[in-house]
Amino acid sequence: MALSNPYQKYQQNSVTSATPEELTHMLYSAGVRYIRQGIMHIQENNMQKAHETLIKAQEIYIHLQATLNKDIEISANLDRLYDFIIRHLMQANIKKDTAMLADVVGLAEELRDTWKEAMDRARGR
Repeated sequence: MALSNPYQKYQQNSVTSATPEELTHMLYSAGVRYIRQGIMHIQENNMQKAHETLIKAQEIYIHLQATLNKDIEISANLDRLYDFIIRHLMQANIKKDTAMLADVVGLAEELRDTWKEAMDRARGR
């Protein structure tokens, strides 16, 4: 697939050259972004766009859950956390409930920020 848009080329290069840790951070960031977009679309009464962005957020957390390394002790906790997020995203999407989404986005931001901090510490920053 040829990418003619320079931004698309940049995005593609960012993904293909990223470490697994950076890819996880990208997923966490995208999850937050999609939840925030879902909230915005609901507030704008654009339910179709809200649905589409919340489905994208769900898919991110489903992927994160599916790729957990079950041999690592913390994975059980992350599995339950991802399950909680996925279920709440589904319910909020059905009900178009911004209050539920606000709770979930806070948790998603905390996950993203904690992951970033762990990456920085691992790199000695």
